[in-house]
Amino acid sequence: MKRFNMIDEDFICEYCGKEVKKLKYTARDHCPFCLFSKHVDINPGDRRNLCKGLLQPIGIEKYKDTFKILYHCNNCGKEHKNVMALDDNVDLIIELSKLN
Repeated sequence: MKRFNMIDEDFICEYCGKEVKKLKYTARDHCPFCLFSKHVDINPGDRRNLCKGLLQPIGIEKYKDTFKILYHCNNCGKEHKNVMALDDNVDLIIELSKLN
């Protein structure tokens, strides 16, 4: 079972360059503006992954009462999923849903 480390911090998105603020209700794991993430964790929040590649959003899947964003790492090629945040760009979420 994966262990969750609660690390919620501000950051500058390496893809779009926007300043991203803490989420405050769980750990922020992707940019709400462009939806890109960074391949930094082995287990959620541990920051132990050496890859550090950009995780490109490639799709959406239904998850409980919300959605997960599907990712492809542009560095190592691994697939990854992150739960959608309440402040995510809904227009991009809709565009990603058309890809599935």
